[in-house]
Formats: sequence, C-alpha cells, structure tokens
Amino acid sequence: MRTAFGSVLAVIGLAGCAALSSTKPVEYLDERTAMTVGALKEPIEMVPSLATPVHGIGKRISFAYLGPVEWDTAGQYGYGLWVHVATGNDWVATDIRSPSAITLVLDEASVALVPMDAPQLGRAAYQPVASWGQTAYFQLNVKMLQRMAASQKLNLDVQGADGSNVTFVPSGDTRAMLSEFIRARAITGD
Repeated sequence: MRTAFGSVLAVIGLAGCAALSSTKPVEYLDERTAMTVGALKEPIEMVPSLATPVHGIGKRISFAYLGPVEWDTAGQYGYGLWVHVATGNDWVATDIRSPSAITLVLDEASVALVPMDAPQLGRAAYQPVASWGQTAYFQLNVKMLQRMAASQKLNLDVQGADGSNVTFVPSGDTRAMLSEFIRARAITGD
C-alpha cells in the first residue's frame, strides 16, 4: 500500500514539474555571436477573444504568440518582444511590422508596438508555430516588461488587411510567466 501511494505521489509531483516547465525561462549561448539569449521555454499562446466573430464550419482560426527575449553581450543587455501571428481563413492580417499594426493592451492602457531588428543569431529564441504566419521583433525595455508582468489584462490587438482589428487574449496566466522570466533573468531595472 505504501509503495503504491508513494508511486502516485511521485507521478503527481512529476506532472506538476512538467506543467511548470513550459513557463520556466531558458538560456542558451549563441555560438555564432557569443551572445547569451534568455527566453521563455515556450512563447505565450494568444487566441482570438470571444468578442471576435467566427462564422462558418471548417474555419481555420487565427492565433498569435509572444515572448520576451533578453540578449546579453558581455554584460550589455538588450530586450525585445517576439510576436508571431498566424491568420486562419477567418481574416487576413496586415503586415505586422507596419506602423500601428500591433497594439499591446495592458489593463486599460494601449501601447503601439514599434518594430525592431533583432540580433542575427545562429538560432532564434522562439520558433514560428505556423509556416504561413508573420514573425517580428518589437522594442521592449525593462520598465515595459515589468508593466506587462504586473498587468491583470494583457491583450494583443492586430490590424487586419481590411482595417478591422482582432483582439487576441492569452490562454494562460501571463503574470506568472512574465514574473518568473523577470525573476529568473534577475532583471531589476536598476
């Protein structure tokens, strides 16, 4: 009886560790640039909000992903926000790098994301989820990262090619994921 109970506890413990592992930040050394790169193990999944109408059977639904990235070159830190938008056959997004194409909504404040050129690495911090999607990096600083981690609401508004907007909401707890990223990367904002 003790052995069976101990085995059940071990399985539950391992399942708990596995559930946390996707939010735990990872770090790797880019051999091509000698830059240390910090990211989440998996990007944050975003799905269309319930307010976004989806009509018809067999529609492929759009989705988005985002994730913070820290680049460390000999103690010089830089940050970016990786965003991947994959449209379904429910709508078509505009070029996500165009001005005001993507807006980050934190609680009740909106921040238009500004595209940036990320360092050219041998391996990207995140891999695109869909081959037909659009991927870009956006400017991010410590203050904005901390603001994202503290926000009760974190949505992504993406402009469609027809001028409409689709709001994407996280499928998980972004506060916990981003707070863990900040803690694990020892980001203080000093």
